[in-house]
Order: sequence, then C-alpha cells, then structure tokens
Amino acid sequence: MKILLKSLLIFSLLFTNFLFAQTITKATFKVKGECGMCKDRIETTAKKTGATSANWSAESQQLTVEYDAAKVNPEELLKKIAEAGHDNEKFKAPDSVYENLPGCCHYEREPSFLTVTTAESTKPVKSDNQFFVRGNCVSCKTRIEKAAKTAGADAADWNPETQTVTLDFNPAKTSADAILKMIADVGHDNEKYTASDSVYKNLPDCCLYDRTLPLGVKSDLVHMEESPAPKKDFTQHADHVDKSIEEVKLIKMGEATALNKKETGLTFNISSKELLKAACCNLSESFETNATVDVAFSNAVTGTKQLKMLGLDQKYTSLTKELLPSIRGLASPYGMNLIPGRWIGGIQLTKGGSTVTNGYESITGQINTELLKFNEKPETAINFFGDINGRFETNITSTSAVSDHWNQTLLLHGNATLAKMDTNDDGFLDQPTGNQINASYLLNYNDLDHSGIGTHFGISFVKDERFGGQKDFDKNIPQSQQSLYGVGIDISKFDIWNKTGYVFKGKPYQSIGWMNQFTYHQQDSFFGQRNYLGNQKTFYSNLIFESIFGNTNHKYKAGASFLYDDFDENYLTQNFKRTETVPGLFFEYTLTGLKYTLVAGARTDFHNLAGTQFTPRLNFKYDLTPKTILRLSAGKGFRTANIFAENQQYFASNRQIEILGNGGNIYDLKPEIAWNYGASLQQEFKLFNRKATLVADFFRTDFQDQVLADLDISPNKIVFYNLDGNSYANSFQTQLDFVPAKNLELRLAYKYYDVQADYLGGKREIPFMAKNRGFFNASYSTEKNSKGGFWNFDTTLQLVGKQKLPNLNANPAEFRLPEYSASFATLNAQVSRNFNKNIRVYLGGENLTGYTQDQPIIDAKNPFGNYFDGGMVYAPIMPANVYLGLDVSF
Repeated sequence: MKILLKSLLIFSLLFTNFLFAQTITKATFKVKGECGMCKDRIETTAKKTGATSANWSAESQQLTVEYDAAKVNPEELLKKIAEAGHDNEKFKAPDSVYENLPGCCHYEREPSFLTVTTAESTKPVKSDNQFFVRGNCVSCKTRIEKAAKTAGADAADWNPETQTVTLDFNPAKTSADAILKMIADVGHDNEKYTASDSVYKNLPDCCLYDRTLPLGVKSDLVHMEESPAPKKDFTQHADHVDKSIEEVKLIKMGEATALNKKETGLTFNISSKELLKAACCNLSESFETNATVDVAFSNAVTGTKQLKMLGLDQKYTSLTKELLPSIRGLASPYGMNLIPGRWIGGIQLTKGGSTVTNGYESITGQINTELLKFNEKPETAINFFGDINGRFETNITSTSAVSDHWNQTLLLHGNATLAKMDTNDDGFLDQPTGNQINASYLLNYNDLDHSGIGTHFGISFVKDERFGGQKDFDKNIPQSQQSLYGVGIDISKFDIWNKTGYVFKGKPYQSIGWMNQFTYHQQDSFFGQRNYLGNQKTFYSNLIFESIFGNTNHKYKAGASFLYDDFDENYLTQNFKRTETVPGLFFEYTLTGLKYTLVAGARTDFHNLAGTQFTPRLNFKYDLTPKTILRLSAGKGFRTANIFAENQQYFASNRQIEILGNGGNIYDLKPEIAWNYGASLQQEFKLFNRKATLVADFFRTDFQDQVLADLDISPNKIVFYNLDGNSYANSFQTQLDFVPAKNLELRLAYKYYDVQADYLGGKREIPFMAKNRGFFNASYSTEKNSKGGFWNFDTTLQLVGKQKLPNLNANPAEFRLPEYSASFATLNAQVSRNFNKNIRVYLGGENLTGYTQDQPIIDAKNPFGNYFDGGMVYAPIMPANVYLGLDVSF
C-alpha cells in the first residue's frame, strides 16, 4: 500500500508539473526602428503583449523575446508592435501611425524585409462591453477606471495598447453612455463623447494623448509611467533630470548632429560620431564640420584658434563644461586648446540667449561640453595621432563601474609639437612648438530611482607650454641675451567641482540641486620684449529648486548663484588687480501646451563693480505641424571685458595699448550689455523620398554697452574704449540636411553677417568677419561586415567671402593691407576604416586646397621695428596638412 501511495504521489507531482509547466520559447524577429525611444516602445509593447523578456537592438534591427508559447501568439505580438509604429517581418505599421512618430524614430521603410500584411487591416476588435477610449499611460488608466466606477461600473479595465475600456456594470443602475460621459468629463475622448479642451489641456504632460489619431490607435508618445524612466543624472546638471542625456536618447541613431525638436531654443546635439569626422584634437577643432560655428586663426605666432557665433567673437558665447563655467576670463584665448577632443562625450550648442539658470554671460548662445562617462559597460580606449607638421598626441580614456551606484572616468592626454615649420620662409614659425599634459578624474554616484540622491565629483589639471616666434629663437636663453623675437606661453590650470541633487520621493517633477566649482588659472608669457602675467581664482556656486504649479504643464525653477573672480594681471610695468563678487537670484517658468512651449526667466545679479544687473530671457516654440517648428527668442546678457586676455593675438606686434577710460570700475571701463533677438523655422520633408530637414534662422544682437578694440586709429596702437552710439550684429543662416541615398549624409549651409559699430572715426564694419560664407559636408559609410567593420568617408568644403581688414594706410606701402581680403575656400577630408568594434584607423587632410594668407606677419624681417604686426590674420597660415591616427578600445 505504501509503495502504491508513493507511486501515486510521484505521478501526481509529475502530472501537475506537466499541466502547469510554462512552455517558454525564445525567438528573434526583425523589427524596424532607430533610437532609444524606439527601443523603449518596441520592448514595452512586446512585454505588454505577454513576453516575459524583450531586447531590441538598433544595430541588428532584431527583437529577441522570451514568451510562454501556451499563452502568447508571436503573430499577435508582432501585430501589436506594428500598431505601435514599427514595421516588422510580419506586419507593416499604419502610415498614419508611422508619420506621427517623433522625427528621431523615422526609420527607412525601404528596402524592407516585411510581408505585405498591414497592421491597419488587423485593427483591434472589441466586444459589446468594450469601448474605444483615448489615453497614454498608467495615470490615464487610473483616471479612466476610477471615472468608470464613479459612474456606477462594477469593474473597469482600460488597455493602453488597444485603446479600449472593458466595462462590467448593471444596466438597471447605470449605462454605457453615462460611464463614457463621465470618462470624457475627466479628460479622455471616447467613441461617444469628446473631452472639453480646457480639461484635456490641464492633464499632466504624460497624459496628453494624440487627438488626431483614429480611435483605437495608440499614441506614439513614450511616457514615464509606461516604460522605465530615463535615469536621472545630476552628474550633468543639478536642475532635475539630466536633459543632455535624455536628449541624446531622442537623436536619430547614426545622426552626427541633430537639432533637438523638444527644446524651445535652437539647440544642436553634437555626438561623438560628428567629432570623429575630423582630427578634433581639441575643442577648438571640434566644429570644423559644423556649419553653425565659424573657426578662425587668431594670430600667426601662437597658432591658437578662436570661435565666432552669430557674427561675434567667442567671448560673447557662454562656454561651459558639464554646465559649469569653463572658458572665460583669462582662459579665453587658449581655453579651447585645453579640452582634448577624445575626452568629449557630446556637445550641446544653443544659438541665442540660453536659460537664466546657467548665468548672465551668454549673449550669442551657449556651447556646453560633456565629458565621457560610463555607459552600461566598462570601456578603455587609446588614441594615437600624428601629422606631417610634427604634431603628435596620445589619449587614454577609461570608464568603469565601481559598484551598483558608483562609476568612474579617467581621462589622460599628452601632446607635443616638435617640428619647426616655416613654409612661407618669413623666418617665423608657422606654428609654435611645445607640449601639453592633461588629466581628469570623474566619480559619479546615481541612486535617484531609490534614495533620490545623485552626485558627481570631478578634478582636472593641465600644463601647457608653447614657444613661437623666429625660427632660430632659443627658448633656453633669456630674452635679454638674444636679438631674435620669441614668444613663450606657459599655462597651468586646475579645476575641482561637485554637483549633487535630490529628487523628492513620489514627486519625480520636484528636485533640488547644488553645484560648486573652484578654478585656478595661471599664465606666464612673453611676446618679444613684452611680458604678460595673469592669475585668476574663481569660485562658482549654483543652487536650483525645480517643481510644478498644479501639474507638469506649469513648471518652474528658482535658485541662487554666487560667482567670485580674483584677477591679478601684469602687463609690461603695469599691474591690474580686481575682485568681482556676484551674488544672484533667478526664476524661470515653463508653460507647456499641446503645440507650444514657453520658457520665461529672469535673474538679478548684484555685481560689486558693475552694479545691479537685471537679465530677462524668453524662448517660445510652436509646432505649426508635427514637422514644422517655429522658435522665437529674446534676452539680455552682460559681461565684464578682460581686455588683455581677450586680445592677446595683438600682443605679437608693436602696437601700444591705450585705454580711453570713462570712469568704470574695470580697466576704467564699463561692462558690456547686449540684447539678442532670434527667430527660426525648422521644416522636415521628403527629398528623393527620404527625410530632409531645412532650418532657417535670423538673429540680431544689439549692444547697449560694449568695449571696442579699435585697430584703425593707428597701425601702432590698439585703443580700448566704451561704445558711444550703436553696435549690432545681424546673422542669417539657412541649412539643409538630407540623406539622398542609404548611408550618405549631406549638409549644405549659407550664412550672411552684417556686423557694424560706431567707432570714434564713424560707423565701420567689424574687422575679420566675412559677410558671406558657404558650407558643404558629405559623409558616407559602407555597410558593416560580420565583424562590425566598415569604411567611412567624410569631406567638408568651406567658402569664405571677403573680410574687412584694419586700416594700415599710415604704414609704408609694402606694410599695408587692402581694404578687403580676397575670398577663399578650404577643403578637409578624412577616410577611416573600422576593422571591428575595437580597432579604427583614420587618414585625413586639412586645407587640401592649399590656400594660405600672403604675408601673415607684417614686416617679419624687422620684429622690433615700428611696423611689425602678427595679429592681422584672416586666412589659413599652414599649407595642406596630412594626419594619421589609430583608435583601439577594449
């Protein structure tokens, strides 16, 4: 009997396991998509349809799922994915759903691996107790089901995928009409009733479903409650969610530079792919393939490059690193060279006034550089670079996880310029020799999903030495003991910073963040017989609180900042010392509607030397259609000029510096104050049956006060004085990006500048600014092979129109310049070969047209004479250059 019972028990257990065992099946399907939003949408849809796990790869265009074959029909799963907007090997998405996907999600539909089956032909079929109700997320589900029960339903279940609510009610107590009317009253359109506009507009952002879609079709929006929220990261910014990282997720995969459709400002996200199109040895070279920023040489002796935006010098653009002040003050002339290109994880470039939360100094825009950080898996990379002009560099970058919440980044860089090049035989080096050692360490903690705390710590140090001047100048011999003209620049810079934020529990819209940074910058330099020594100590602190008024359609940020600058400069025998302390308060309000976003902000700063300054800024974005976006902006900015640091390109000359003071507290001059106004139109359309984007923008900058550097009063002087009259810059740009064939990306742009000021001698054009500029970039990649290898070809052509040159007519004829320079063109090109995911070799050329400026140094044979001037540079100095590089990652 015991044996029989034991056998029956074993049989019963086996039979039960057999009955209840899940027949888990793993399968892979082809599904079309592009970006991080596509990944979230596809995987979320698969899981809601019954898959126990789902992983979609943008690279392979494959979805791998695990599901219980007894419960899930793979054909139904693929149908739901198509209904969400993604073609796959069985079903095609409805055209209306595909067209309403965000621009970053518009994958190429042809050629296709799909069958002719269409998701439109298999729309959800509902039973008698089911009704179509529009909505988006879990908050919608809660609201709809609660309203149904309030109206008398015994039970209600709303499905966001089928856009249907299933009702269970007693007809003697209520009716379907009564229930659906109550659901409309709380904000949700359905097949019987439409919600009022006022109620709909007051729904939270995540619940604003697309009212234009047919009933039963799910909105294409991705919402925080529907899918895992993007990880908030205060390592980038203390004010709530890390916007730069969220925005990168919205960029179309493969796009090197993308215009952010969500931002109210005209913001371009520049990815690492863009930076790999050229040598990009440092930040100043990272914009060679970008049409928005103009890159120009500043002088023939130091070889440094400066940026111009909206027709004005780099000093009017806020240059930040990790959204902290970076290249400003004494760092202005050489700071771009102190951020290695291989350290850069991404760049956000905003034209026009930026947010008031980041300070008051932005006038023409903001360029924010993000350093490399850990991303899912550890990676170490080594880069070697060399060119035929004797420039060599090495970069080592390493990102790794320390624990579940901690990760770190180590960045190392070294470069050296060894060859003494003098291709034009004027006796002066075409580029300085020297070396740089650079190191940074970043430590990040992210537990925002649980404790709500995130923090980021960074420290960096750089030592840069450059020597230029006459070719035979010996840097080891004191200046007083040799007759040759030499230039020496020795820079040391140290930064330490921390950013910490907290997201309130149960309130993902409410957060507080605090960022602090200390910077020490030292420059010891000489230009012939002139010495310039500069020292700057800066402390910056910014506290930001973010929350909402009522719902997430009404957001606000409020905070306080403090800036401390201590300057100590010695030029020749003169000493200039000043300390600037600037406490400030700011407030910014964001109103979000169905088709528009308004960001209005203002700050008040109490500057101890410049007085109290009020800085308002306004940005407005209106979506005329899903593919047509209008942006308007207006704002004010102010800054204190650093006349010595910002004009060092003229130190390599025999011009005497003269300051015509007017009683101001900074070099006896007043601060600079300007208003910037802008409008842009972004239009997406089909060209050659492929996606194209056209952007046209116009910006005007009007100076209320400005410090002018006048080069025209005399060839032997540079005179500084405050503006008395008008000074303005008009900037117009139109840019077309399109993909005429698979893997071929083209970018064309035209820019027009009108920049003038009232100098002492009358209204004149600002020198060294071309009125007309043309730009063309083409990039082509081959298909990846089985090892991940491919070729990439890139070329950039820039056309630079004539430029107004300083008046040197008081010089002898041989030492004069024409009124305008000649137009010229430059061509850069690069070909790279990725052998696999870990090894890449690239070969490139710069200035392949070979155009160089004739006589870049005036009276180079007599550098201590009255007419010597190395600052009159308007074109390339170096002839065609060829470089070779190797990237290895593991």
